[in-house]
Amino acid sequence: MNNKILLTTVILIAIIVGGFYFSKKDKSTGIDNTKEVVSNNGFGVGQKAIVYKSPTCGCCVGYAAALRKQGVSVEVVETDDMSLIKDKYGIPANKQSCHTIAMGNYFIEGHVPMEAAEKLLKENPDIDGIGLPRMPSGTPGMPGPKRAPYEVYQMKNGEFSSFVII
Repeated sequence: MNNKILLTTVILIAIIVGGFYFSKKDKSTGIDNTKEVVSNNGFGVGQKAIVYKSPTCGCCVGYAAALRKQGVSVEVVETDDMSLIKDKYGIPANKQSCHTIAMGNYFIEGHVPMEAAEKLLKENPDIDGIGLPRMPSGTPGMPGPKRAPYEVYQMKNGEFSSFVII
């Protein structure tokens, strides 16, 4: 019983600290990590997305907010078993991040930069989806500076290749 209370307390503290952290500006760049610049052509206007996430993940909330700032209508679905969603889209462990988005005929895995999402929706390629593994610093929903170029992958029929480097 004490382990459950301790675990619940740790999770609540992590959520509170994470929410506070995400609301602050990056000290090194002065960039507010909770805001994403809306593109001039409003690529997300009229688009709908479902963000599948764990109930305890705060950075997924930040990514959903970045999509909304692009004009996307976002529905957030919390699930305790993200592996079902990853399996549905055929995303292997080495290509996974914390959340998966269903948008149009595509999946968007993880903290994909808005420029890559815009490219996907603008070009409408014949692929299953795009993703950015792990949770890189400086991406939408993730605090901190960009440390390296982001290589966003594309997947078609279980085969992976580079979609764009940002």
